[in-house]
Amino acid sequence: MSILRTMDTGVTGLMAEGQALGVVGDNIANSSTVGFKAQRAIFEDMLGRSINGTGAGAGVRMSAVQQLFTQGALSNTGVSTDLSLSGDGFFVVGGTVDGVPGNYYTRAGQFSIDRDGFLANPQGMKLQGYKANGDGTFSPDVSAINIPTTALAPKPSSKMDVAANLDASAAVPALPFDVTNPAATSNFSTAMSVYDSLGKNHQLTVYFAKTASNTWDYHVVVDGGQLAGGTPGTNTEIGKGSLAFNTSGALQTLTPTVPIAVNFLNAAPGQAIAVNLGSALGAGGKGTDGVTQYAAPSSVSSQTADGYASGDLAGVTVDSAGIVRGTYSNGQKVAMGQVAIAKFRANEGLGRAGQNLWTETSASGQAALAAAGAGGRGVTTAGTLEQSNVDIAEQFVGMITHQRAFQANSKTITTADEMLQELVNLKR
Repeated sequence: MSILRTMDTGVTGLMAEGQALGVVGDNIANSSTVGFKAQRAIFEDMLGRSINGTGAGAGVRMSAVQQLFTQGALSNTGVSTDLSLSGDGFFVVGGTVDGVPGNYYTRAGQFSIDRDGFLANPQGMKLQGYKANGDGTFSPDVSAINIPTTALAPKPSSKMDVAANLDASAAVPALPFDVTNPAATSNFSTAMSVYDSLGKNHQLTVYFAKTASNTWDYHVVVDGGQLAGGTPGTNTEIGKGSLAFNTSGALQTLTPTVPIAVNFLNAAPGQAIAVNLGSALGAGGKGTDGVTQYAAPSSVSSQTADGYASGDLAGVTVDSAGIVRGTYSNGQKVAMGQVAIAKFRANEGLGRAGQNLWTETSASGQAALAAAGAGGRGVTTAGTLEQSNVDIAEQFVGMITHQRAFQANSKTITTADEMLQELVNLKR
């Protein structure tokens, strides 16, 4: 009987609207969940007889729940290990969910360093990425990103660079260079700090003494107390050389070109330190990228030496490419790894696993992993979190719509019931 079918149709409407209201409720409940993606109910009509156009309508059903992977707003947290993605892609975390081990995918970047030095989310699942090799490259294999909490080993200095001008009008000192009285037998000097194999700081002084027109000598001097077998308070020359300039003030020749070798006290012997004073024209260089000789007061424009002392881990930074660097108390920043970003052919096909996680399914396709910003993947922003993309106002409108539709379907049932009652009353 059509009246009974009307009641069944109304029941399908009640069921569908009730399920849709559950989707809205889930969205509202997760409006403050980091990295949450809103969902919407997909309805479809049902036929009572066939699909060739002759069947009668038999109501509605909720056929699917579609996930909406639109970008959520980024919120600043100031926590260096909090990460967000701007654009497509997912962070990859490894661990176990409900007893099932494997890789899971998330937009929630609430990471911190756990007791073992791994970057992990609040559930203890480890962030996956590419391990740094130490030479500026990264391993092609994906593994958990680890931040060593041990002290950074010192690096002995291997070069010292000086860019300076030597006054072309300076006079030749009356006496040849004397290491015991370097200030009186030279024209100009500059001090630099270098490190030995133990990370101890040593001060070297480079003295420049004019020997003739357009010709200078340099002398590298250190206190003998800093050398193996040296005498404290006594200057010791550990390296020297000559510079010749052309009439334009450019460096024409530089000798020697081999590094100096120094034996610092208690450190590894024979530490080689290259003294870079520029590239000479006679050797195919520029002649003006280091020490020059112009008619201007002698001065240093820049000087640097590599190497550093040991340092303790002070923090972690992550750049837009997802490169994770440890920041140490000695000022060094060392790459530890690079965050892997997963990309899918169909994000909507991912399966929800709870705990702000998704799983790979046949509908989503396999995860393709690469660095942030590569192949259409989003870039990472440290110190921020992606908020839920739920629009509360939109959800409230949807709630009202589903509520009214539920009421209308209930009216269909009560109206059909009243019609049946009238049929029953015909017998009287």
